[in-house]
Amino acid sequence: MTEPGRQRLAYIDWARGLACFGMFEVHCYDSWLGGSARHGSFYGLSQFSGTVPAPLFIFLAGLSCALVSDRMRARNGTAKEVATRLIRRGAEIFGLALLFRFQEFLFGIPVAPRTDLLRMDVLNMMGVSLVLIGVLCWIAQDRTARAIAAACVALAISMATPLMWTAWRPRWLPWYLESYFDGVHIYASPQSWLFPIFPWAGFAFAGLAAGYVLFSERASKNPTRAMALIAAAGAGICLLSWGLTALPLQLYSVHDYWHTSPEFFLMRVGLVLMVIGIAYAWCQWGPGTKGFSPLITLGQSSLLVYWVHNELVYGRFSILPKRQQGILTATFGLFVIFAMMVLLASARLWWKARGAQVVARFRASPRAATES
Repeated sequence: MTEPGRQRLAYIDWARGLACFGMFEVHCYDSWLGGSARHGSFYGLSQFSGTVPAPLFIFLAGLSCALVSDRMRARNGTAKEVATRLIRRGAEIFGLALLFRFQEFLFGIPVAPRTDLLRMDVLNMMGVSLVLIGVLCWIAQDRTARAIAAACVALAISMATPLMWTAWRPRWLPWYLESYFDGVHIYASPQSWLFPIFPWAGFAFAGLAAGYVLFSERASKNPTRAMALIAAAGAGICLLSWGLTALPLQLYSVHDYWHTSPEFFLMRVGLVLMVIGIAYAWCQWGPGTKGFSPLITLGQSSLLVYWVHNELVYGRFSILPKRQQGILTATFGLFVIFAMMVLLASARLWWKARGAQVVARFRASPRAATES
């Protein structure tokens, strides 16, 4: 399950690659479908399928934080060192998010509005989430305390989201800061297509809590049993969500199940846990790690393929004219994007493994020619 010399867990990369493919599917159909295809049931189902990929991607970021924390702890790393590393990584991702927005603005001139430079999106949220996770790891130094605290923070974020989008909106902040809490951007009300801290950061904290359970010393003695319990817990959480939804009790004056409700948050957490269990089984007993795996390759370069595919789907260099395609053409474009991103990720991994040797040989060749 762990790649030699790189300490990567294949099932995590496979699940992350699956999230990437789901992201491609949602984005491609959203950008390219037009005419009657955009108003039919197919388009609705294509966007509904995005229920899992985004939470899965964010959840896995939190899971990876638990893995990093445990590995540093095994090397006698202090709580301060763990927190510093996570905070630094969060700051790096946040910086990349600002750079990404700047690039998108430049490529979009003269159409792109300047307000897009400060738009709250998934990379911004990921960076902030990792910083907050680092702070939690600094405050709670025991791993059990961290797991409990992370679960509590995830639950608190999900419970506060309906209020943060309505009665508790920080309207006194400038829109570009308020947007980090409720995704309002420049509009009069929060936008469901953005990624504010409420509720999206909750998935990162849920992933952190699950990671501390999954990578515990007890779980490491029987990882298959631990993963089975994680998947079963996911199914139980889905049932709990369904049961809460069926109750006549209403806690919030404004109930938006699909965007802000704690019940839908729980449903997605449960689905994500089950997907991770499936990924583990596929890589442990199925063909997931036999030969070349496109999904594992994507998962190992998820940030790069996220960055590049956006420009090829939504940006100026879109490979198909936007909002003009039928289902078959858009589906063909989806698989073209998938193939291109797998090739890009493969090239990146090849260069990462052999790039130094290539550069060394290139530098050595003129020197050898001179000496001869």
